[in-house]
Amino acid sequence: MKEYGVFDIIGPVMIGPSSSHTAGAARLGQMAGKIAGGEIINVVFYLHGSFAKTYAGHGTDKALLAGVLGLMPDDARIKDAFKLAEEKGVRYRFEERDLGEVHPNTVKIVLETKSGETVEVTGSSIGAGKVKIIRINDFEVEFEGEYTTLITYHQDCPGVVAGISAVLAKYDVNIAFMRLFRENRASTAVLIAETDEDIPSKAIREIKENPHITRVKVLEPIKI
Repeated sequence: MKEYGVFDIIGPVMIGPSSSHTAGAARLGQMAGKIAGGEIINVVFYLHGSFAKTYAGHGTDKALLAGVLGLMPDDARIKDAFKLAEEKGVRYRFEERDLGEVHPNTVKIVLETKSGETVEVTGSSIGAGKVKIIRINDFEVEFEGEYTTLITYHQDCPGVVAGISAVLAKYDVNIAFMRLFRENRASTAVLIAETDEDIPSKAIREIKENPHITRVKVLEPIKI
């Protein structure tokens, strides 16, 4: 028999008419912003399926943009997202696009930072305010942001994953889930580690010291 959580019954605390189209959209935007890091100056939202058909009426556009700007799903300022973006000097636009065989509530978010980096994040709003990130740049990934999430980009070579695990264990951080994604052997790989505890800054610094690791991101869970 399927188990149901409280949010499956009463839904998340949120602003807007739809947990999938507003609360979930805000979470997707916020996670994309954190994955990109830095100051966002331009963002393009490619809306798929149901998102593309109803985004204006359900406030999905405002929720996605508000999330990128760092607002939580229950922030009353979501309705003013366009004005807030203008005040912050963030350019944005929304386009409808077929993203293939994905969930109907899916968006590809392309973010440009002030440092000149461009990051692509694709994710789906899967109901009750919950989301799933399915792609970062050229890598197919899978995580939902329910846990503290460590993301590393590194050279696919022996010892890197073991070294990351050792650092986390050193600081008493328990790994709940870990997945490794790569395109080809010995090329760049992406590690996603979801942990039961917050990851101390000292641990993050030690992980960054590994010469085979090129980028480290940590996403704190977004409460709904």
